[in-house]
This record gives sequence, C-alpha cells and structure tokens, in this order.
Amino acid sequence: MGKKMGKKRQKIVLPPELPPEIPDEAVEVSDEDVQFVSENQEYTGFMSNLDTKTINKQVTRVADVKEDELESLYERRLKKKALDKETEKQGLEVDPVDALPVKTLDGKLHYRTVPKATQKSENEDKDEDNTNNKDAGTDASVVKRTKAEKRAQLKKMRKEAKKHSKEVAAVEDVEQIPHAEVLDEVRKDMTAEEANEKKKFRLAELGTALLTDPELNIKSLKEMLEISKDGDRDIVVLALKSLLAVFRDIIPGYRIRLPTEKEQEMKVSKAVKKMRFYESTLLSAYKAYIQKLIAIEKQDVYKRVAVRCICTLLEAVPHFNLRENLLAAVIRNISSEDDISRKLCCATVKSLFINEGKHGGEATVEAVQMIADLAKAHDCQLHPDSIEVFMSLTFDEDLGKHEAQDANSKFKSKNAKRKNLKEQKVLAANERKRTRKEMMSKTLEEVTAELKAASLATDVTERRRMQTDVLSAVFETYFRVLKHALKPRSESGSSPELAGSHPLLTPCLNGIGKFCQLIDLDFMSDLMNFLRKLARSGNDSDGSSKDVSACMTVSERLQCCIVAFRVMRNNLNALNVDLQDFFIQLYNLIIEYRPGRDNGEILAEALKIMLCDDRQHDMQRAAAFIKRLATFSLYSGSAEAMAALVTLKHLLQKNVKCRNLLENDAGGGSVSGAIAKYQPYATDPNLSGALASVLWELNLLSKHYHPAVSTLASNISMLSTSDNQIHLSNKSPQQAFKELSLEQESFSVKVDPKNSNAKREKRNASLKHNSMGPDLDLTVQVDENAVKSKLSEHYSLLHDIAENERLRRELAETTLSLNLHEQYKKQRKRTK
Repeated sequence: MGKKMGKKRQKIVLPPELPPEIPDEAVEVSDEDVQFVSENQEYTGFMSNLDTKTINKQVTRVADVKEDELESLYERRLKKKALDKETEKQGLEVDPVDALPVKTLDGKLHYRTVPKATQKSENEDKDEDNTNNKDAGTDASVVKRTKAEKRAQLKKMRKEAKKHSKEVAAVEDVEQIPHAEVLDEVRKDMTAEEANEKKKFRLAELGTALLTDPELNIKSLKEMLEISKDGDRDIVVLALKSLLAVFRDIIPGYRIRLPTEKEQEMKVSKAVKKMRFYESTLLSAYKAYIQKLIAIEKQDVYKRVAVRCICTLLEAVPHFNLRENLLAAVIRNISSEDDISRKLCCATVKSLFINEGKHGGEATVEAVQMIADLAKAHDCQLHPDSIEVFMSLTFDEDLGKHEAQDANSKFKSKNAKRKNLKEQKVLAANERKRTRKEMMSKTLEEVTAELKAASLATDVTERRRMQTDVLSAVFETYFRVLKHALKPRSESGSSPELAGSHPLLTPCLNGIGKFCQLIDLDFMSDLMNFLRKLARSGNDSDGSSKDVSACMTVSERLQCCIVAFRVMRNNLNALNVDLQDFFIQLYNLIIEYRPGRDNGEILAEALKIMLCDDRQHDMQRAAAFIKRLATFSLYSGSAEAMAALVTLKHLLQKNVKCRNLLENDAGGGSVSGAIAKYQPYATDPNLSGALASVLWELNLLSKHYHPAVSTLASNISMLSTSDNQIHLSNKSPQQAFKELSLEQESFSVKVDPKNSNAKREKRNASLKHNSMGPDLDLTVQVDENAVKSKLSEHYSLLHDIAENERLRRELAETTLSLNLHEQYKKQRKRTK
C-alpha cells in the first residue's frame, strides 16, 4: 500500500481558459478610474515592472509536461464540456403525480424535468478518480466514503436539484408566452407618432396611385376606408378628406347601373368584365364612405368635417348614385345650431337650385319637398335660413310659349307627312326606296330618343312637371307658415317659449313677394285675408287679434303690407281688392316704429311702394300721411327722417291742394272738409282731419343737426301753393335712407366757431355779473336743483310708460283668459 501510494504522481492541472480578446476601442474607462489612478500613481508602479513573457509562458503551457500529453488533456477537457451540455439537456423526468403538466398551444403535454445533477457529479468524480488512479496506478475500489459523508452529499444534491427545478419551471413559463402577446408588446413599444406617420404616408401613396390610374388601383379604396376607422382623430379626418378628393376626381359623369342576374350570366368581353368590376368596386366603396360620413356626423367631434365632406360631394357630383342619402343629411342640418354647418348646407342647397344643369332639376324637386316635410315635422320652428334658400329658385315663365311653338311644329310636321304620303302614293311602285326611307326614319327616331335620354336637357313636358312640383311644395310651405302665425296662443305649441315665435315669417313674406306672380288666382283671396289679419295683429280695437299667438313686430307687419301691394300690382287685371285696411295699418305703424328696435329699410320700402309708387291718393288720406310723416321726422333718426321727408315732398308735389298745410293759418279754410279739427290720435287717416292743421314741424326740422335733413325741410317749406307744376324728385325713400345711414357712420356734428364764441362770451358775462352779487352759491344751487327736478320728471315719465305697457299686457292676458272661460262654459252648456 505504501509503495503504491508513494508512487502516486501529482495531479496535472491545466491553466484556465484565456478571456476573449477585446479591442482597445471597445474598452471603456470611467472618469473615476482615471482620477483614482492619477491620484495613486505610487501604487501603480509595479505594473510597469511585470514580466509579461514569463506570465504568458506559464499560462499557455504546463511545466514538466510533454506536448503530446498536454494535447490529450485539452482534448479530454473539450469532451467533458460536450458531455455536460448533453446531460443538462437530458433531465430526469418527475413523476406525473408530483407535478402537474403544462399544455402548450399545440395541445402537447410537457412535464417538468430535473437535471441529472447526481449523475453528473458522480461521473466527474469517477473520471477524476480514474485519471488519478491511472496516473497513480492504483484501484478506485480501495478508497471508500463513510455513511455520514454520503448522507451529507445526498442532502446537498437534493437541495441543488430543487433549486434547479424551480429555475427550469420559470424558464419554461417564459418560453410558453403566446406569439400574439409578444406582438402586442412590440406594437406597444412603437410610439404612436411613428404609427401615425406611417398611416399618413400610406394614405398619400394610395391617393396618388388612385389618381394616376384608378382602374388599376381601385382596390386601394378599401384600404383607405380601413384606415379611416382608426381611433386617432387626426388620422380619421385625413382619411376622410383624402377619400373626398379621390371620389371627386374618379367619379364618372353618369349614374352607375349594376348588371342584373341575366346580364351577369351572359358572355362578355374582357374589357366589359374589367369595366363592370371597376364600377361595382367604386360603387361599393362610395356607399361605404357615405355610410361612414352619416354615422360620424352625429358625433360632435367629427360633425363639421362630415358635413363639409357631404356638402362638397353633393355639390360636385349631384348626378351620381346615392344622391338621396347625401341630400337627406344636408337638409337635416340646414337648421342646425352650429353656424358653420348651417351655412355650408344652405350654400350647397342654393348651388343645387342655381346649377340645375348638373342634375337636370331632379335634385331641386327632392330638396324642396324635403324642406317642406322638415317644416311640417318641426311645426315651423326652424332657423330662417332653412326656407330662405327658396329665394335662389328660378322658374321659367316661358314654358307656355315653348308649348305653343311645339304645337306649331307638330302642325307643320303633320302637313309635311301629308305631302310625304302623296309622294309615296306617286312612288308606290318603288318598294325598295320606301322600305329604305322607313328604316332611316326608325333609326333617326331611335337615335333622337337615345340622345334625349343621354343628355341632361329634359323635355319641355318634364320640365313643366318638375316646375309644378317645386311650386306646389314651396307655396305649401309658405301657406303653412302663414297659418302657424295666425294660430291662437293655446294652439301654437306645447311649450310657452315656442308660443308666439315666428322665425320663418320674414323669409316666407319675402318669398311670397318674389313669386307672387306664379300663385294661382284661386288662392289669391285667401292670401290677402291672411296678410290682412297678420298686418292687423295686436292693433284691433275690438280685441279680435288677441287670439293670435303673440303680437307681431312692426317690421313683420310692415312687410305684410308690402307683400299685399306687390301681389296686387302683379295681378292688377285679375284682382279687385280694397287696400284701405293696409293704408290704415301703415298710418298706425309709422308712430309705433322705433329706430333702434325696428328695421328702417322695411319702413322705407313700405313708404316707397304704398305712397310713392301708387296712383293718385285721396286728399284727406294724403294730408293725414303728410302730417304723420312730419311728426315722425321730429323724434326719429336722421336716416328715417330723411326717408319720411322724401315721401312727404313726393306727396306734396303730387297733391297740390295739400300744400295749404304749408300756410300759417290753422283751420284749412275751404279744403278742411267735414272734419274741422285735427285729430292726431285717430287710427283712420280719412278721419284725422289733417287738412285743418299746419306743418309747423318743418320749422323745427330746418334747424336739425344734420345738414341734409335741415336743407330738405327748408326746401319743402318753400313750396308754393300756386305752382301747379309737378316736379317729382328722382330720389326714392330707400335711396335716401341708405345714403344717410352710410354717411351717419362717419358723420360728426360741425360747430360754428363764431356762434360758439358768442355763446361763450355771453356765458362769461353772466358769470361775472353773478359774481358781483353776494349769493353766487345760491344761483348755482338753484340751477342744479332745476336740472335734478327735470331729470326726475323725465325718468318718472319713462317709468310710468313702462308700467302702463306692463298693465296693458296683463289686461290683455286676463281678458283672453276670461274669453276662453266663457267659451268653455258655452260648450259645456251645449253638451248638457
């Protein structure tokens, strides 16, 4: 034993593996290391004295060992590493009872495994012992371990196995993450800006490709529609606008008709198949785009963008398919609370009415009927712009003339046919020529029919039919608005806020005034009765107007009078209506007018149409209006006063006997008539007795602050009663009002320096005279008290006027309720 142990040779240990070579550029040295080395240079001196050659020899080779043995040792090391890797892969399978399996996405079961650490350690020990024994020349069975050492080694091995099993399970769980989750994590890592930029570039590429060759790249529309479903607002808006530009450019100038089942079964050429595929794809994408716009139009975020796209499409391609859907969306927003959306829709509808050549008039009929239905559904509670678009309609009044010309042409064609028949009888022998002529006539008829169908120019009968449909819808809306304005307050609406509001009345009256020559004569009497009741609203002494939903404004009542005179003038030969009621309403409305509250242009228009453009007036009526206009000029603005004075001058020039009002003697003399005293509060101008008064207002108006008003007033007062010549002024009340209202914006009162200096000297002299006396303070105090008393009287008067108006309003409401109660009692008695 001892000899054998003595012969044992020392174990050869191979040098460790060298670290991987790293280039000098990849080595990073921190600033702290550099600072440490620079501060402690005395401790780093040994680095320069190192013998690198001997160190390299010691590391690269083993002392006292031959090169062949050293190579074999290196080969053994490599083999052991390869075996270790294989044994790590091959694990010891755990019993299925001890651990649950894991089911992968493929459906396979994988049990948790434990590496064979025990075998590995034993194999290593055995190899080492074998090598040592081989080197020493002894048996491995001689050396044995004790039981305590074996137990400790087993415990250690079990602990290492448990740790290793936990690590392997964690690695397996990480490896079993689904592929979709990994992709989601990668997508989340990408920033939103990069994704949006990619989508924008993609939209630009698809749009340019479609514009360059739409037939080849028609499938790109679906991808653009998919991008428009993105969650980002900017991407959605950009996609919608890009699709709008593409559709505007590639939509053809005709309606697409999809082939029927029989046509699809027929054999066609490749070009026809290609065209059918292009048209069907385009139509399906266009339909999806319109549905997308209508869906997001209800969202506040995309409403303006969607409405703009819808309006642009309808204005650009009104002839194309799905026009009804676009038109319904536009009419639905024509009374929107959003000003931008409402103005866009109104402008689109007006362009449809003006440019009827694009759609042949069919879109006009549909739009007018939809607006009429909208007014009916909302009980005339819409924005005024919704029916103001009717003012852009144009009607051809010469359709009857065209029909007469067509009748003449038909008559001539009949005569020509008769002549042709005679010729045919003469040439009956030549049958070939006759058949050839018949064929030519048939082909010509077919060609003309196809040309009419292809061209947008409709036939005269079709145009007349569409025009009658449009007129019936328009006047149906207008008469519905008039009836709604005459409804009692109890029937005007469910909510008290809507009761008495007439937003559509002003555009309705404007439209009736424009198209009154197209109204049927059977409805003229009803129209005049409506206008008479509306003009009389809130101004009847018998209380009949209290049933009206609310008192109309002065401007609306003036407009009713204007419309009545226009209707009468356009149908002068067919109507015989007394307009005395409208003159009475104008006479009373002149006093009720307030400059800041009511519209001065409407007043000037009423004065022009009713007083200046009309024929010779009655002398009493003309004198009453002259006196009323002179009184009105005293308290109104400069523009309204100018319009009133122009009308007054016109009346004086047309009615020579009314110039007696310019004289100084009151009473009127022989021209005063049956009424000897002027009645300023009379409601009827014929009963006012204005000829018994004097135009003393012109004297005050000649000192008006505005030079134009003062000059005109002084010129009127210089008119002579003996001059029977009529010199009518060329300026109308409307022109005078507009000119002075424009001048009033930049007008400033001019002060004469001489007069101002004289007034200043007088005031200084009075102050000096008062300063001579002892009671200067008393005089000043008396002046202040006088001013205060005058101001208090003025404001108390205004307060009394407001209180009086409030009491009158309450009295009207109470009387209305009493009348309703009495009617209810009568109905109850009748039922009993």
